[in-house]
Amino acid sequence: MDEEERGLEQLGSLRPLYHEFTSPVSYFFRTGEDRALLNDLVGETIRIEFKGEIHCIHCGRKVKKTYNSGSCYPCFRDLAENDLCIVKPELCHFHQGTCRDEDFGQSHCMQMHIVYLALSSEVKVGITRKTNQFKRWVDQGAVQALPIAEVPSRKLAGELEVELAQHISDKTNWRRMLKNEIAERDLTQVRAELFEQVPEHFHPYLIAEGEMHAITYPQLSAPEKITAWNLDKHPEISGKLIGIKGQYLIFDTGVFNVRKFAGYQVALVV
Repeated sequence: MDEEERGLEQLGSLRPLYHEFTSPVSYFFRTGEDRALLNDLVGETIRIEFKGEIHCIHCGRKVKKTYNSGSCYPCFRDLAENDLCIVKPELCHFHQGTCRDEDFGQSHCMQMHIVYLALSSEVKVGITRKTNQFKRWVDQGAVQALPIAEVPSRKLAGELEVELAQHISDKTNWRRMLKNEIAERDLTQVRAELFEQVPEHFHPYLIAEGEMHAITYPQLSAPEKITAWNLDKHPEISGKLIGIKGQYLIFDTGVFNVRKFAGYQVALVV
């Protein structure tokens, strides 16, 4: 049976899920510039087929493996978005004149940042650019988020996050997040407790009355157990799509981290 007869929906180089902040979140399957709305497919049986080729999402180079969710090794080594300070923002070295890309540093790091509390499994602290906060919260599968500080740079946000991480986690338990095992916590109460621990030089940046944001996801049910699909080991993924959360497609047969396999040539078949 050829691909057209199987009902090929979309073919191309996989990209992280795109989403719009609606209620529930609107998710789109992306291959290159093409997008397909996924919300309408929840409850349907779909298939994702790996076609055997992988290309760097930055330069298009054909590779055998990727680094940091879609980069070839040279792009992983050289691009500013792959530097260590992206995952450890307190190590930002833009002020030293050693940023890999000054334009990237100006547009991504030397901008207003939000320090926030999010509830996805347990309460966690995180940071993101002010203009990127909703995308960040959805990517983490948060059901609630509360901005607690606004600071003028990524480095300063990272330094405050390090202080707060001494008292609260800065990680998400992705398995619990996908199973909807969410702690019953009052983010405003957590904020009050943390503010008592914040060093004085951060006080001017604190947000005492931040707006609470609630986030819902297109999800019929939660998986009872988590089995993660891997395109390198299983080039064809199929099952009933029972939900979408974070960067995960949740099937009745397992879960698929879309971001992890960015750059893989795939077909979405419905």
